[in-house]
Amino acid sequence: MSTATAARDSNTARNIGAARDVFRRLHESGCFVLANPWDIGGVRRAEKLGYQAIASTSAGFAWSLGRDDNEVSRDEVLAHLTALCASTHLPVNADFEDGFAREPAAVAASVRLAIGTGVAGLSIEDRTGVDLYPIALATERIRASREAIDRSGENVMLIGRSEGLLLGNTTIDTTVERLLAYAAAGADCVYAPGIRSLTDIKALVAAVAPTPVNVLLMDPTMKVPELAAAGVRRVSVGGHFAKAAWTAYEKSARSVIEQGHLP
Repeated sequence: MSTATAARDSNTARNIGAARDVFRRLHESGCFVLANPWDIGGVRRAEKLGYQAIASTSAGFAWSLGRDDNEVSRDEVLAHLTALCASTHLPVNADFEDGFAREPAAVAASVRLAIGTGVAGLSIEDRTGVDLYPIALATERIRASREAIDRSGENVMLIGRSEGLLLGNTTIDTTVERLLAYAAAGADCVYAPGIRSLTDIKALVAAVAPTPVNVLLMDPTMKVPELAAAGVRRVSVGGHFAKAAWTAYEKSARSVIEQGHLP
């Protein structure tokens, strides 16, 4: 390895380490918002707009490939995360779906690969298709992910994510039970996409404290200042930016092909 290559690799390692340190500090107090870009252009725009961190979106990335969410392979996602991390100084949180495996040991193997992309954090979901993994298995999957991160020696945050509310097949009480189990198994932050009510959000924040809570913006009635006042530590948008972009694209394309002019 040449001196120049070694220096470049050393600088890259330092930049990744710095981003990971920043990301963890962001979770210690206050509330911050994650942009969810699906390509490097979106990352650069988020930087210019003043976002402090970004997160990938499995749906947005899948749509950019002409596929539906959960139809992208692990290798494709790893390459995507590597590209995102290499394009920015901002911390990157990985939407890592269900770890691309069922059994805890296989999830841990995926997590080790994700760490190598340079991400500052990654989320592991508890869904398989339209169902949830049994809570005991889901918790073991989080524990295995925690152990994989710890063994790597890297300062990567683990987000325990429960999908029941988004799927519409569970209650807030069951969701809280799961997120408490994930926090106890080593999740640094917990996340239940689909939660909307401020009352439920406050109850979740109180139940899992001091573990930070991520909330997904679901519609315009959910406002960041109110979520921050409720004790939410971080807010994300998921695939909503991507959905807005594709809606605008389709509107323009439809206008040209049907009416012969731009909207």
